[in-house]
Amino acid sequence: MKNLCIIPARGGSKRIPHKNIKEFLGKPIIAYSIEAALKSGLFDEVMVSTDDAEIASIAKQYGASVPFMRSAETANDFATTRDVLNEVLNEYRKRGQVFDGMCCIYATAPLIAAEDLQAAYKLLSSSDFACVYPVVEFSYPIWRCLDVAEDGSMKRHWPEYENSRSQDLPKEYHDSGTFYWYKLNESAFVDGATGAIILSEDRVQDIDNEVDWKLAEMKFELMHK
Repeated sequence: MKNLCIIPARGGSKRIPHKNIKEFLGKPIIAYSIEAALKSGLFDEVMVSTDDAEIASIAKQYGASVPFMRSAETANDFATTRDVLNEVLNEYRKRGQVFDGMCCIYATAPLIAAEDLQAAYKLLSSSDFACVYPVVEFSYPIWRCLDVAEDGSMKRHWPEYENSRSQDLPKEYHDSGTFYWYKLNESAFVDGATGAIILSEDRVQDIDNEVDWKLAEMKFELMHK
Protein backbone atom coordinates (compact mmCIF):
# COMPACT_ATOMS: atom_id res chain seq x y z
CA MET A 1 0.00 0.00 0.00
CA LYS A 2 1.07 3.55 -0.72
CA ASN A 3 0.50 5.77 2.31
CA LEU A 4 0.45 9.52 2.82
CA CYS A 5 0.80 11.38 6.11
CA ILE A 6 -0.86 14.81 6.29
CA ILE A 7 -0.07 17.16 9.18
CA PRO A 8 -2.43 20.18 9.11
CA ALA A 9 -0.79 23.29 10.56
CA ARG A 10 -2.28 26.65 9.71
CA GLY A 11 -0.71 29.83 10.96
CA GLY A 12 -3.72 31.56 12.49
CA SER A 13 -3.91 30.05 15.98
CA LYS A 14 -5.92 32.30 18.30
CA ARG A 15 -5.79 30.84 21.83
CA ILE A 16 -2.06 30.04 21.77
CA PRO A 17 -0.19 32.30 19.29
CA HIS A 18 2.03 30.36 16.83
CA LYS A 19 0.80 27.19 18.56
CA ASN A 20 1.96 24.78 15.86
CA ILE A 21 5.60 25.90 16.06
CA LYS A 22 5.77 27.04 19.69
CA GLU A 23 8.74 25.53 21.51
CA PHE A 24 7.86 22.36 23.39
CA LEU A 25 10.72 21.12 25.59
CA GLY A 26 13.42 22.34 23.25
CA LYS A 27 11.96 22.17 19.76
CA PRO A 28 8.86 23.24 17.81
CA ILE A 29 5.89 21.13 18.82
CA ILE A 30 5.16 20.15 15.20
CA ALA A 31 8.55 18.43 15.09
CA TYR A 32 7.27 15.62 17.33
CA SER A 33 4.46 14.72 14.93
CA ILE A 34 6.83 14.80 11.96
CA GLU A 35 9.42 12.66 13.72
CA ALA A 36 6.85 10.08 14.87
CA ALA A 37 5.54 9.76 11.31
CA LEU A 38 9.02 9.36 9.83
CA LYS A 39 10.12 6.91 12.52
CA SER A 40 7.06 4.71 11.92
CA GLY A 41 8.35 3.79 8.45
CA LEU A 42 4.77 3.61 7.17
CA PHE A 43 4.64 6.55 4.79
CA ASP A 44 5.74 7.18 1.24
CA GLU A 45 5.44 10.88 1.99
CA VAL A 46 5.05 12.95 5.16
CA MET A 47 3.69 16.38 4.25
CA VAL A 48 2.58 19.47 6.13
CA SER A 49 -0.44 21.43 4.91
CA THR A 50 0.05 25.06 5.89
CA ASP A 51 -0.59 28.62 4.77
CA ASP A 52 2.35 29.96 6.77
CA ALA A 53 5.87 30.34 5.34
CA GLU A 54 7.56 30.01 8.75
CA ILE A 55 5.71 26.79 9.54
CA ALA A 56 6.63 25.46 6.09
CA SER A 57 10.30 26.24 6.66
CA ILE A 58 10.38 24.56 10.08
CA ALA A 59 8.49 21.52 8.76
CA LYS A 60 11.12 21.04 6.05
CA GLN A 61 13.93 21.36 8.61
CA TYR A 62 12.51 18.33 10.46
CA GLY A 63 12.09 16.19 7.36
CA ALA A 64 8.55 16.84 6.12
CA SER A 65 7.67 18.02 2.63
CA VAL A 66 5.56 21.06 1.77
CA PRO A 67 4.89 20.55 -1.94
CA PHE A 68 2.22 23.26 -2.04
CA MET A 69 0.67 25.81 0.28
CA ARG A 70 -2.81 25.65 1.72
CA SER A 71 -5.48 27.77 0.05
CA ALA A 72 -7.19 30.72 1.73
CA GLU A 73 -10.45 28.74 1.70
CA THR A 74 -9.04 26.02 3.96
CA ALA A 75 -6.96 28.38 6.13
CA ASN A 76 -9.89 30.32 7.58
CA ASP A 77 -11.62 29.78 10.93
CA PHE A 78 -14.51 27.85 9.37
CA ALA A 79 -12.73 25.17 7.36
CA THR A 80 -12.84 21.67 8.82
CA THR A 81 -10.02 19.14 8.98
CA ARG A 82 -11.86 17.10 6.36
CA ASP A 83 -11.82 20.15 4.05
CA VAL A 84 -8.05 20.36 4.45
CA LEU A 85 -7.52 16.65 3.83
CA ASN A 86 -9.70 16.67 0.72
CA GLU A 87 -7.82 19.67 -0.65
CA VAL A 88 -4.48 17.89 -0.17
CA LEU A 89 -5.70 14.63 -1.70
CA ASN A 90 -7.21 16.47 -4.68
CA GLU A 91 -3.97 18.36 -5.29
CA TYR A 92 -1.94 15.15 -5.25
CA ARG A 93 -4.46 13.54 -7.60
CA LYS A 94 -4.00 16.44 -10.05
CA ARG A 95 -0.30 15.69 -9.97
CA GLY A 96 -0.90 12.03 -10.79
CA GLN A 97 -0.23 10.75 -7.27
CA VAL A 98 -2.81 8.53 -5.60
CA PHE A 99 -2.63 6.77 -2.24
CA ASP A 100 -4.17 3.68 -0.69
CA GLY A 101 -3.98 4.93 2.88
CA MET A 102 -3.71 8.26 4.63
CA CYS A 103 -3.02 9.31 8.20
CA CYS A 104 -3.85 12.76 9.52
CA ILE A 105 -1.64 13.65 12.48
CA TYR A 106 -2.30 16.87 14.36
CA ALA A 107 0.65 19.22 14.75
CA THR A 108 0.16 19.49 18.51
CA ALA A 109 0.32 15.81 19.45
CA PRO A 110 3.79 15.42 21.03
CA LEU A 111 2.80 12.43 23.16
CA ILE A 112 2.11 10.07 20.26
CA ALA A 113 4.79 7.57 19.27
CA ALA A 114 5.66 5.73 16.09
CA GLU A 115 4.40 2.56 17.79
CA ASP A 116 0.92 4.10 18.15
CA LEU A 117 0.81 4.84 14.43
CA GLN A 118 1.97 1.31 13.67
CA ALA A 119 -0.61 -0.28 15.98
CA ALA A 120 -3.46 1.67 14.42
CA TYR A 121 -2.25 0.89 10.90
CA LYS A 122 -1.98 -2.81 11.72
CA LEU A 123 -5.62 -2.84 12.82
CA LEU A 124 -6.72 -0.85 9.76
CA SER A 125 -4.92 -3.06 7.26
CA SER A 126 -5.96 -6.35 8.87
CA SER A 127 -9.67 -5.50 9.18
CA ASP A 128 -12.66 -4.17 7.28
CA PHE A 129 -12.48 -0.85 9.12
CA ALA A 130 -12.38 2.21 6.89
CA CYS A 131 -10.90 4.36 9.66
CA VAL A 132 -8.98 3.71 12.87
CA TYR A 133 -7.96 6.21 15.52
CA PRO A 134 -6.83 6.20 19.18
CA VAL A 135 -9.25 6.72 22.04
CA VAL A 136 -8.79 7.23 25.77
CA GLU A 137 -11.02 6.22 28.66
CA PHE A 138 -12.95 8.99 30.43
CA SER A 139 -11.14 9.74 33.69
CA TYR A 140 -14.43 9.79 35.63
CA PRO A 141 -17.48 7.57 34.97
CA ILE A 142 -19.81 9.54 32.69
CA TRP A 143 -22.72 7.53 34.11
CA ARG A 144 -22.53 9.73 37.22
CA CYS A 145 -22.76 13.02 35.37
CA LEU A 146 -24.96 15.80 36.78
CA ASP A 147 -27.36 18.17 35.02
CA VAL A 148 -27.20 21.72 36.41
CA ALA A 149 -30.08 24.14 35.73
CA GLU A 150 -29.80 27.92 35.38
CA ASP A 151 -31.08 28.38 38.94
CA GLY A 152 -28.25 26.25 40.31
CA SER A 153 -30.32 23.16 41.05
CA MET A 154 -28.98 19.86 39.85
CA LYS A 155 -29.97 16.26 39.36
CA ARG A 156 -28.32 13.07 38.24
CA HIS A 157 -28.63 12.44 34.53
CA TRP A 158 -28.74 8.69 35.17
CA PRO A 159 -30.12 8.29 38.73
CA GLU A 160 -30.17 4.51 38.33
CA TYR A 161 -26.36 4.51 38.69
CA GLU A 162 -26.23 6.62 41.88
CA ASN A 163 -25.32 3.70 44.13
CA SER A 164 -23.28 1.69 41.62
CA ARG A 165 -19.62 1.05 42.31
CA SER A 166 -17.27 2.72 39.84
CA GLN A 167 -15.72 -0.62 38.89
CA ASP A 168 -19.16 -1.99 38.00
CA LEU A 169 -19.96 0.79 35.51
CA PRO A 170 -19.26 0.28 31.78
CA LYS A 171 -16.08 1.90 30.49
CA GLU A 172 -16.57 4.71 28.01
CA TYR A 173 -14.03 6.38 25.75
CA HIS A 174 -13.47 9.61 23.85
CA ASP A 175 -11.42 10.61 20.84
CA SER A 176 -7.80 11.30 21.78
CA GLY A 177 -7.63 14.09 19.19
CA THR A 178 -4.18 13.05 17.95
CA PHE A 179 -4.30 11.13 14.66
CA TYR A 180 -6.64 9.32 12.25
CA TRP A 181 -5.87 6.52 9.80
CA TYR A 182 -8.05 6.17 6.67
CA LYS A 183 -8.35 3.73 3.81
CA LEU A 184 -8.56 5.46 0.45
CA ASN A 185 -9.93 4.53 -2.95
CA GLU A 186 -8.19 6.47 -5.71
CA SER A 187 -7.22 8.94 -2.98
CA ALA A 188 -10.84 9.41 -1.87
CA PHE A 189 -12.22 8.42 1.50
CA VAL A 190 -13.75 4.96 1.81
CA ASP A 191 -17.02 4.62 3.73
CA GLY A 192 -17.22 2.00 6.44
CA ALA A 193 -16.97 1.17 10.11
CA THR A 194 -14.47 2.78 12.47
CA GLY A 195 -12.07 0.94 14.77
CA ALA A 196 -10.06 2.08 17.76
CA ILE A 197 -6.84 1.50 19.62
CA ILE A 198 -6.83 2.50 23.30
CA LEU A 199 -4.24 4.85 24.78
CA SER A 200 -3.72 5.47 28.48
CA GLU A 201 -4.58 8.89 29.93
CA ASP A 202 -0.92 9.76 30.46
CA ARG A 203 -0.38 9.48 26.68
CA VAL A 204 -3.06 12.03 25.75
CA GLN A 205 -3.42 15.75 26.40
CA ASP A 206 -5.68 18.18 24.59
CA ILE A 207 -3.77 21.47 24.22
CA ASP A 208 -6.04 24.52 24.10
CA ASN A 209 -4.40 26.86 26.63
CA GLU A 210 -1.19 27.43 28.56
CA VAL A 211 -2.22 25.11 31.41
CA ASP A 212 -2.82 22.30 28.91
CA TRP A 213 0.59 23.02 27.42
CA LYS A 214 2.32 22.63 30.79
CA LEU A 215 0.41 19.42 31.50
CA ALA A 216 1.52 18.01 28.14
CA GLU A 217 5.15 18.84 28.94
CA MET A 218 4.85 17.14 32.33
CA LYS A 219 3.34 14.01 30.75
CA PHE A 220 6.04 13.97 28.08
CA GLU A 221 8.82 14.18 30.67
CA LEU A 222 7.26 11.40 32.76
CA MET A 223 6.80 9.24 29.66
CA HIS A 224 10.46 9.61 28.69
CA LYS A 225 12.03 9.28 32.14
